[in-house]
Amino acid sequence: MASLQERLVEFAAARSWEPFHTPKNLAVALSVEASELVEIFQWLTPEESARVMDDPEAAHRVGDEVADVLAYLLQFCAVLGVDPLSALSAKIDRNETRFPRPGATP
Repeated sequence: MASLQERLVEFAAARSWEPFHTPKNLAVALSVEASELVEIFQWLTPEESARVMDDPEAAHRVGDEVADVLAYLLQFCAVLGVDPLSALSAKIDRNETRFPRPGATP
């Protein structure tokens, strides 16, 4: 993950894009890319959406949009100094407390 994040930072730096990679701009770009992923599934039935990867063209589009979402998320995290894996682990810990397993005693 860290090496991909560094590649993205270097990619942007080589093109002098750093001034545009503000937290706000990256959050907006992330939202746009997530919306493009949603668009693929917009009018599919639940059954069709479960089979979307069976179509090579749709699978390619899904993969591209997932890559775009992840790229912008990693760039966002790099700019703000957030470790995405640590943040996710901490969030899962909090959710396990907030939403205990059914039948578990507090």
